[in-house]
Amino acid sequence: MGLMSKILGETGSSRNTEDYVELQANEYDTASAEAERQIRIARISDKQDVIDIKDAVYDGDVVIADITRHSTQDRTMEHISDELKQVANEVGGDIVQKDDDQLIITPSDVVISRERLGQ
Repeated sequence: MGLMSKILGETGSSRNTEDYVELQANEYDTASAEAERQIRIARISDKQDVIDIKDAVYDGDVVIADITRHSTQDRTMEHISDELKQVANEVGGDIVQKDDDQLIITPSDVVISRERLGQ
């Protein structure tokens, strides 16, 4: 099976979990990397989690927050979204909700495209 066949699939073939490689973040040396910004991953379980996200954005980091524990219609989620919109506005950054499971918040000088790649 050729590379493109593996990527795109062949008629009648099925993909198995053996076709994919799981990457472990702890396998990569990040200590030597000097960067102005980081992409931080967060999970929003309650209002308390917003504090760390706000601090990271104020420090200039991009945050991708998992919001699967909340419904987008949830009153708590509305309050959290409003707080994070205010932070993005204060720092001159950007904020978008990706589907129903993630918020992406950026600091100044980082804009999130509203167009998906490959479309």
